[in-house]
Amino acid sequence: MIFDKKNEKSNIFAVCLTSIFRKMIAKYILLAFALVSLTLQGLSTLNAQDYDRLRNEMVEKQLKDRGIKSKTVLEAMRNVPRHLFVPPDIQSDAYLDSPLPIGLEQTISQPYMVAFMTEQLKPVGEMKILEIGTGSGYQAAILAYLGCDVYTIELLEELAERSEKILTDLNFSKVKVKCGNGYAGWPDEAPFDAIIVTAAPEKIPEALLEQLKEGGKMIVPVGPVHSIQSLKLITKKKGRITEENLLPVRFVPMVDRTK
Repeated sequence: MIFDKKNEKSNIFAVCLTSIFRKMIAKYILLAFALVSLTLQGLSTLNAQDYDRLRNEMVEKQLKDRGIKSKTVLEAMRNVPRHLFVPPDIQSDAYLDSPLPIGLEQTISQPYMVAFMTEQLKPVGEMKILEIGTGSGYQAAILAYLGCDVYTIELLEELAERSEKILTDLNFSKVKVKCGNGYAGWPDEAPFDAIIVTAAPEKIPEALLEQLKEGGKMIVPVGPVHSIQSLKLITKKKGRITEENLLPVRFVPMVDRTK
């Protein structure tokens, strides 16, 4: 057998060069992953000033620019720390213009929707409000910030306990949380000046209409879960119910545990 020393040296050089390139590529890949990890970590550890800035931007761009006019509602949205009502790993997304998952196939509503529904009820201090669907507890916190006495019902025990702890930790003492069936309302505390429903029934529960005070208002999304629903404003006058369609919306379904 005849060896070509020149070719042998070339082959050895090529193998060495390939090995060096592989090591360099592997090093750059690890570096890229590290940079991405640091970036994500930075986003998830925003400080108080960052959250204040994001909350102000939310109010200016998502709420005021879309027609939310109530100064008290805007003040509440500017001051209640929405990021504390979502899971820690998505707190940096809390002020985005969208709903966010809070676990158990539930969501915290889009900031604009919270502000819009609140504004429609025209809440003032000492109003007694029933909320169906506590969820994260954020909507109840907004109403409590405005001075309302809030009675909120959550079907899922884990969410009820979690939201109650958050509300307690943030000193929202005007909120009472109960785990139960929202279709039944809260008859022991009725009547209510206003009712806000944050999940969609296919038709408005009669018990809620009965528990609405004379002259009171209810805001509720109505319709099947797999289609566009209608956000309705209900008014009770002289025992009669009037309905106004406000917006097409999509909410999680309101579940009736008695069925």
